[in-house]
Amino acid sequence: MLAPYACDPAQSRGRRHPEPDAPTRNAFQRDRDRIVHSTAFRRLVYKTQVFLNHEGDLFRTRLTHSLEVAQLGRSIARVLDLHEDLVEAIALAHDLGHTPFGHAGQDALHECMRDDGGFEHNLQSLRVIDELEERYPGFDGLNLSFETREGVLKHCSRTNAQRLGDVGRRFLDGTRPSLEAQLCNLADEIAYNAHDIDDGVRSGLLHFEQLDEVPLVARYRHAVLREHPALPPKRVLAEAIRRMLSDQVYDVIEATRQALDRHHPRHVDEVRQLPGLLCFTETMRRESDTLKRFLRANLYRHPQVVETTERGKQVVRELFAAYDQDPREMPADHWQDGRKGRRAIADYIAGMTDRFAIREHERLTGSRLF
Repeated sequence: MLAPYACDPAQSRGRRHPEPDAPTRNAFQRDRDRIVHSTAFRRLVYKTQVFLNHEGDLFRTRLTHSLEVAQLGRSIARVLDLHEDLVEAIALAHDLGHTPFGHAGQDALHECMRDDGGFEHNLQSLRVIDELEERYPGFDGLNLSFETREGVLKHCSRTNAQRLGDVGRRFLDGTRPSLEAQLCNLADEIAYNAHDIDDGVRSGLLHFEQLDEVPLVARYRHAVLREHPALPPKRVLAEAIRRMLSDQVYDVIEATRQALDRHHPRHVDEVRQLPGLLCFTETMRRESDTLKRFLRANLYRHPQVVETTERGKQVVRELFAAYDQDPREMPADHWQDGRKGRRAIADYIAGMTDRFAIREHERLTGSRLF
């Protein structure tokens, strides 16, 4: 049963290229299936979250992160009577445009493209599903429904929004996306905060004692220790993160219900005219922000992580320079269309996995950075 403010596939704004309905699947389930079968989705298994793919088999990748976002999103959507298939489709597609080497790769590619419109991974995710995937004879891209595309485009400059048509309109008129899209945005934050703690401790870059600096983590860790004083540290951390995730999910459900009760949206279009309704309580928002600041200072800016990401930036910059000097070093289908110019180079590099970028860099430069 869908709430009146949920997205209904029967009332979808449709696809860029009209297609007949699938006989056994709703529009959002069809979107989800197309994403899972895409080339860009498969590549996520070898793309960096925080730690490069070769640094360990148990660290999160863009693929496992996307699956965790989808799981959290579906759990919350089910309780709020939102459309679970749409939530899952958005969650699985939201990082399709990410470069190799995570945000470091994005920053380097943006520098390379500064005079050609820049580069932003979120906008690139939309570009992947709208243009770059080549699977169907009648159109480029995956031809997903408006609601999925709307959710994938979380951020956008006014300049870019002006050329995106309906999907970019909200960045010009100050409206919001659907609740399903808002949910994926928050589930993304919940997922990466939790798994970056886990990966940070597993890597040895974060220590158990440091976690006491973060109230949101410390209270669960100490509660577990009181109840299970002989539990090994690894299992203490796993249980503390499990409890933190559960409480954040319940917090989102309660805070969103309160917001819905205050505003009483009767339709998804009313949701778009209201302030953001999918939210934490004020207390949880403050604690989540404290956790993000802790991770930024102690993990993302850790000297070992910075050293690795600087190497990743160098790989991206030198790959771009090599292809810019001789585009024929790329596969023919990336340089034959002269209209794309340097954007074709950005598309090619953005689609690379970490390990392919490293190999390609070594082939072109003779230098091994990793």
